[in-house]
Formats: sequence, structure tokens, C-alpha cells
Amino acid sequence: MNTTDAATGPQSTQTSRLAGKRALVTGGSRGIGAAIARRLAAEGASVAVNYRSNESAADALVAELRGSGCSAAAFRADVSDAAQTNELVDSVVATFGGLELMVSNAGVEHFGALESITQADFDRVFQINVAGQLFITQAAVKAMSAGGRILLTSSLSARIAVYQHTLYAASKAAVSAMVLNLAPELAHRGITINALAPGGTNTDMAGEYGRKYVPPALSGVAAKALLGSMNALGRLAEPAEIAAAAAFLLSPDASYITGSTLDAAGGWM
Repeated sequence: MNTTDAATGPQSTQTSRLAGKRALVTGGSRGIGAAIARRLAAEGASVAVNYRSNESAADALVAELRGSGCSAAAFRADVSDAAQTNELVDSVVATFGGLELMVSNAGVEHFGALESITQADFDRVFQINVAGQLFITQAAVKAMSAGGRILLTSSLSARIAVYQHTLYAASKAAVSAMVLNLAPELAHRGITINALAPGGTNTDMAGEYGRKYVPPALSGVAAKALLGSMNALGRLAEPAEIAAAAAFLLSPDASYITGSTLDAAGGWM
């Protein structure tokens, strides 16, 4: 039985929906990525936790997953480097013996006025948020057979207007375009590809950037209260709630869904 609590997110008993599956979660050491790793492990998958720099957090998460009986391991790689993404997938396959599920969660935020955006800003955001997701997909597909599932990370920001958020929003819109266009190509291999588009989520990144989502005209309003008031549920998501949506798209229950971007935004208004 699954229930949802506004304070803690979905409370689910352990299932075997993903038993025998081997999963890779990029950017998996914290926030939404860590929540997805926990959810996939709870549903029976073996989990590879990718991180770029936060080794201690990745190791702690792996220890937690192993303590709950899951097969898990941490893998360091910078997914903005195509060569490292290939090495990452090769290492995961060598460790676990295969790969059926891949979640591309690694990404970076960016806020800035038009005149402040530099070539370096553009290259960084698009290299990580777009190229990184494209090339980890390319590497994962080579390791997968029919029945594989790929999940990329878009954002609600791809289809709403946020002050000085152009570069980030454009990168996330590109992700939704990628899954739409890769879907028919990967269908020939029996692989589905979708994207998840979270709205405001209660993570450390939200704590760092939440204030920037408040437009200048509402500068006196608390960011968390404002963001909560802009969706039907009236609150930020908990990472576990986003992870529950991810697990669905990676499961056999989503076998007829591909090329889609699923909003997990609490009914944005």
C-alpha cells in the first residue's frame, strides 16, 4: 500500500517491481538523485550512484543502501565529459553485469540577466544539462537490450517564465525535445526514453536558489511561501515524491510511455 504525507512524501512498502534490474543514477549523491537511488533500491534494483565531487555523500548513500540489503556502488565521473560518461557506463556494467535502467539527474542551475550571460556560462550549462544527458544516453543505450528504460531530467522551468532564468530554461527545454525525438529511434531497440520535469522541490538546491525564483515585484514575499502558493497542492515537493514518479517511469507499468515529459509540479497554476 502506498500513502502520501505532505511532510515526508510517499510512504511505500518495499516491492519487487524492479527486482533484478541494474540502475545507474547520475548526480545521485544528494537531493532528488539520492531520493531516486533510494526508491529504486527499495523496489529491488541494484543501484550505481554516480557523483562528480561529493565522494563522502555518495559513499554514505551506498552504505545506507547496502545496509538495507541492496547491491550498490559509487562511481566518480563528470558527465559533462563524453569520454568519462562512456567509462562510467563501462564500469557499471563491469561491476553489476549489465544495465537496464538509467536516470540522468546531474545538472546545474543558472540565473542571470541577458547582458550578463557569457559564452562560458552558456557552455557550462549546455554542456552539463544538455550534452551531458545526450552522451550518457548514448553510452547507456549501447549497454542496454530490449526492455531498457532511460529517464532524463527536464524541469517545469522549460514551459514557464521565470525572471532571468533563460539559459537554464532553454537547456531543460532541449532535454524534452531530445526525449521526444529519440523515442522512435530507441523504440526500434525496445528501449523507452522519457523525461521528468520537477517543480519546486525541498532540496539543498532549492534552499540556495529559491529566492531567485521570486520576481522583483514580489521581493518581500518569502520564496517558499510564494512557490507553494503557485501550485494546486500549496507546497514544495519532497524529493521522495519526485522519486516515486521516476520509479513509475522506469517500471514495467510505464511500458507504453515513451517520448514524454512528465510534470511532477503539484498542479502548477
